[in-house]
Amino acid sequence: MSEIEKKSSARLAKEAAVETLKEKFSKASTVVLVDFRGLTVAEDTALRNEFRKAGVEYTVIKNSMIHLATEQTPYGEQLKALLEGPTAVAFGYEDMIAPAKIAAEYGKKTKKLAIKGGACDGAYLDAAGVQALAELPSKEVLIARFMGSLMSAVSGFARVVEAYRKKLAGEE
Repeated sequence: MSEIEKKSSARLAKEAAVETLKEKFSKASTVVLVDFRGLTVAEDTALRNEFRKAGVEYTVIKNSMIHLATEQTPYGEQLKALLEGPTAVAFGYEDMIAPAKIAAEYGKKTKKLAIKGGACDGAYLDAAGVQALAELPSKEVLIARFMGSLMSAVSGFARVVEAYRKKLAGEE
């Protein structure tokens, strides 16, 4: 294989990798960029396991590849400013809160993982925004709270109707 063919083959591989990354960024509901410097292999493995359990894809990606994959997105320019030092990306596809929550909790626990920023639903989030997202209750908790509110309103209405019925029937 000649030198030109090798370069052409390498370029095609990089272009394919960027296209795959573009697809991941477009499909993900939440993307969190983290600096993982200082994590031991055991800590990194534990973090990967936490992400995997939550259905979050976590991978280390070259900054230049992230930039190329996100330059056409609404948040590409803002993410470009975060691409200093080693960067790992957590892609959340179903649960919007999981990538932020796991990264924030692991960062508190190890004091080594630093959130750089990210994007949620096509909007840029700085590190504070990702932290705020991490502090939101899970989807299940929000649904339970909503259902509790509905049940409270319905049961209150039922008590009022029953009291009115008793009053009309002279059962007071």
